[in-house]
Amino acid sequence: MSTRVLAIRLGSLGDIIHTLPAVATLRGNFPDVHIDWLVEERWRDLLELNPDLNGVVTVDTYRWRKLFFWPPTWLRAAGAVLNLRRGAYDVAIDFQGLYKSALLAQMSGAEWRIGFDVSAIKEAGAARFYTEQVPVFGKKGHVVQQYLSLGVAACGGRGTVAPMLRFPLPTKPEDEEFVEQRLRAQQVTDFFVVSPGGGWGSKCWPVERYARVYDALAKERGWRGYVNVGPGEERLLAEFSSQVQGAPPVHFPLKTRQLVALLKRAQLVISGDSGPLHIAAAVGTPVVGLYGPTNPTRNGPYAKHAVVVHHPDAGPITYKHDSQPSPGMLAITVEEVLAAVPRCLEKKGG
Repeated sequence: MSTRVLAIRLGSLGDIIHTLPAVATLRGNFPDVHIDWLVEERWRDLLELNPDLNGVVTVDTYRWRKLFFWPPTWLRAAGAVLNLRRGAYDVAIDFQGLYKSALLAQMSGAEWRIGFDVSAIKEAGAARFYTEQVPVFGKKGHVVQQYLSLGVAACGGRGTVAPMLRFPLPTKPEDEEFVEQRLRAQQVTDFFVVSPGGGWGSKCWPVERYARVYDALAKERGWRGYVNVGPGEERLLAEFSSQVQGAPPVHFPLKTRQLVALLKRAQLVISGDSGPLHIAAAVGTPVVGLYGPTNPTRNGPYAKHAVVVHHPDAGPITYKHDSQPSPGMLAITVEEVLAAVPRCLEKKGG
């Protein structure tokens, strides 16, 4: 295999988590290969301590799109491409399968550009930028296994490669200390996390139902509750707090690695199909995943200590970015979520 590899998965947070084993497989089978990961700037912190990587290269396509007609944006984009070219990559592996990720693979200058074939990617035209297209093994299976199949192909093929099912998400001591200090300041020991956001409104469960679950768990278990909201979701925190009947929820803003540190400490995480859910599953925290318009078989929490609540007959799997909760999410009841908690904890042995 060539000696300089560029793995491309720009986002989102959950998809980055699900790509980690594929890159770990590259590292495990080729310990001396140089591996960099190309990712959106906003997710750099999640990867920069990854022991399977030699480096992290970033782009900011969100800014490029937003300020496309501003000349300094063109200069930043050109600078990012020049930085890619300096990597002198022999092979680029596109785990994303979009035009932007495939174009960046080509712009890297790598002679061998590998990605999924047209039947397995969202934007089929992106495949024209690959020098090798790989069929997906287990198209109806989990994306972790699909990404692994691409990593295995890059390593030389099935039967000769040992897959590495690991999710390295290291933190720095200061990340752990930040979380410890904030929890201590609010006298929090055992706690659970609810994460009512989710990027698309159709993946979100109603906030008032999260509040009812929060009150019931706090009363039954004696735990405090942390409410996780991302940038731009502040209204969810205010709405949630207004719905809670018992002790006010715990919240303090977190950077990405600090969020990892917090989720590692939690007794339980309840969330829709979101990055925090997949981080929690990856670090070994019991999770209850609430699913509606996305398929839990393909995108569910990849962990034994997980329980998924899903009503496939209540609404179709669409992956549609609607602003309101999907019928499948609305079909999930508070009682079902509360019943899932002890089953989830039993799987973890808690």
